[in-house]
Amino acid sequence: MASTAEPQDMREAISHLKRERILAAAVELFYHQGYGKTTLEQVANELQVTKPFIYAHFASKNELLVEICSRAIQLAHESLNLAMAKDASATERLETVVRDFLTAVLTHQPHAMIYSREEKELEQKDRDAINQLRRGFDKRLVELIELGVKSGEFQADDVQLTALAIGGIVGWAPVWFRANGRLSLEEVVSYMASMVLAMVRAKKTRKPKSNP
Repeated sequence: MASTAEPQDMREAISHLKRERILAAAVELFYHQGYGKTTLEQVANELQVTKPFIYAHFASKNELLVEICSRAIQLAHESLNLAMAKDASATERLETVVRDFLTAVLTHQPHAMIYSREEKELEQKDRDAINQLRRGFDKRLVELIELGVKSGEFQADDVQLTALAIGGIVGWAPVWFRANGRLSLEEVVSYMASMVLAMVRAKKTRKPKSNP
């Protein structure tokens, strides 16, 4: 039984690696020259493979874009789900969401930028599916802010508007962040976490280091 499963596992692992190679090449090209100016032939050339190699894993250029945009949204969901699962206060959860999400999207900046710039190029059904994922994130963020309001940790006159504002602040960061800019990634993450907590009038959870 094991001998049958092992080759299958190996084939799946190899297929996964091939898909990741294709996606990495597509991200590089979409990010630097745009989705519209990139062809599957260029993606194949980047990998030094043939177009049939690409088609064996992705049916179209649109399918590549769907995968890249979906991953950008999944980063947000993963950060929020992990924070919501914590046994912590609403303030600690919100700070964790902002820190983890920002760290993830700024570390994977090309994915986030491609999503921001190229979402309009998606086929309508795929755009609708990704928008549904984004609305799911917005809903969970609203729930977190409502939790903080009920516990007395947050002050927010309009919870939904506050959630949208927080999502906008965090989601816009990949557009202007520069890895070699004036502020480091950690400094940007820390500053924006403080900004978000200030928006809901929450006290920062991380205490400053005391002087000896």
